[in-house]
Order: sequence, then C-alpha cells, then structure tokens
Amino acid sequence: MNWSEVKIITETPAIEILCAMLTDLGVKGFVTQDKESFQEFLNDKSGKWDYIDENLMQLSECDTSIMFYLPDDAQGAEQFASIRNFLDQLRQREDAAFFGSLELTCNQVKEEDWANNWKQYFKPFPVGKKLFIKPSWENAPEQNDRMILEIDPASSFGTGQHHTTRLCLELMESVLHPGDRILDLGCGSGILSIGGMLLGAESAFAVDIVENSVRTAAENAEKNHIAPEKYITACGDICTDTALCTRIGTDYDLICANIVADVLIAMSGLFGKFLKKDGFLIVSGIIIERAEEVLHVLDQKGFTQIEVREKEGWAAALLQIR
Repeated sequence: MNWSEVKIITETPAIEILCAMLTDLGVKGFVTQDKESFQEFLNDKSGKWDYIDENLMQLSECDTSIMFYLPDDAQGAEQFASIRNFLDQLRQREDAAFFGSLELTCNQVKEEDWANNWKQYFKPFPVGKKLFIKPSWENAPEQNDRMILEIDPASSFGTGQHHTTRLCLELMESVLHPGDRILDLGCGSGILSIGGMLLGAESAFAVDIVENSVRTAAENAEKNHIAPEKYITACGDICTDTALCTRIGTDYDLICANIVADVLIAMSGLFGKFLKKDGFLIVSGIIIERAEEVLHVLDQKGFTQIEVREKEGWAAALLQIR
C-alpha cells in the first residue's frame, strides 16, 4: 500500500491534545517536531554531549508540527476530508490561537489545492441494497434496481466511501419507513439525510457546525431534486445554541450522527429531546477502541442498543429510545 504524508502546523502546548483529537479521527501514529522542546534541550547545561549533527540543529528553526500518514486510497482521501473539517472547527473556536495556524499539507500539496487532487479516488459505487452513489462529475450506468444519489462533497466530509458513512447508510436502510422525519447532526456533505430522503423520508433537517458544510448539503439536496421546503439546513452547535435546538424541534423518527466519540458523548443528553417515542438513533464515526464508552453513555441516556456494525477499525450503532 502507498501512503500520503500529512503535516499540521501547530504550537507546542497544543501537541498532546491535538494528537488525542486526531486519534479519534482514526490516525494511529504521529511524528512531532517541537521547536520549543529542542530549544530546551540546547539550553540544558547538564547534557552530556559536545556535538550536535547539523541536520538536527535545523529543528531549532522548524515549525512546530504533527506529521502522520494516511493510506493513498479512497479511505485515506475521505479521512483527509474529515481532518480538514475538524481543523475548520478548531479555527472557529474561541481558543483557536492556542492551536496555532493549523496549516495543513498532504505530500507537500497545500490544503487549498487538495480539492481537485482527491477526486481521482471518488468513483460511482453501490451502498446497501437500494442506493448507488456517484460524484456529480462522473457518469454512471443506468440503475434499474437502485436509486442514484449524486454528491459533490466540495471540502466537506461525506462521499460515502468511508466505512463510517457506509455503515450509517446501511443501518438507515434497515429501519427507515416512508414518511419518516430525519435529523442529520454533523451533516457534512448531507449524504446521510439526502440518502434518507431518497429512501422515502418525508423531510430532513441537516445541521453542521461548519458553514461551508451546511451550504454544500443544501446544494447536494438540490442536485438530487429534493424540494427546499423538505430539506432544511442550519449552522450551529446544538450543545451551546438553545435557539437552534428550539428551531430543530421534536418528534423525529430518526437521528443520524456521524461525528466522533467526544462530540457524540457531549450531544448524548439532547438526542432524546429531538426523537419521538421509540425513535431510532444511528451513531458512527467512532473508533472501535471507544465504541463501548459511547454505547455506555447512550444506555444511561435511555437508549437500547439494537445493532452494532464494525469495519476496519470503525464502529456504527443503531439504538432506540426507551
């Protein structure tokens, strides 16, 4: 397998917490360059050394950074998109300065140039028993037994290729009924709620903390000929925005939330307020190592586990409110 080298510029105090956050996005190992730590090493008069290699001395002038590797395939491309979204969210936080510039490169390709590079990985493919996903720039053979879901994720996460998204769509297909109302939390490209509409849902409300994702979701809904009054979008954080929670309303038949473990846990107390009695919740974006933790919290919030599916280190779960 080939690998792509990804590098994020940050600040020394943020290295540990940023690595922990990236671990929840599926990154397994890191190489760090820390200008401040190296300077401390140089200033340590008790060190038993009398020569430092010239290449090592370059660390005194380097940017503090985190480097890691992603597979050079469709999964890696989708994972890179999720990391881009994650960094966008960090840049919008009040403490954004703590994390530094968060400049992102992949194999020396600037973040802003990646938009066209990753398209080589996104080809039409079937999901579940009823959907056929295709990028808007690709042609696809006519489908007699599947509905075509056309998607252009732009810079947002959600082409359907990542295991977390596929698992969500498969679970959704197993419980969705015609006329259902869907709430899509952390909608990204909108692929889950749009897929739900094509599977027979009556309406969908798509929410994301990143404004560009909300815009992209609305554009993708239009591409799939979904009426604007049936597909509502909003930008905001339901954990802090009570006005947004009021606008979202209640009595949804299904919530899908493909995010990360910590955010799912933070949202866990709100899911039940949006659902109707016996409504379903699909959570995904969870690395297997944290699945039990997330499911335990949701059990405490009144949800019964129906099914858990796993694929190559990722987990998705279908639950029902008690």
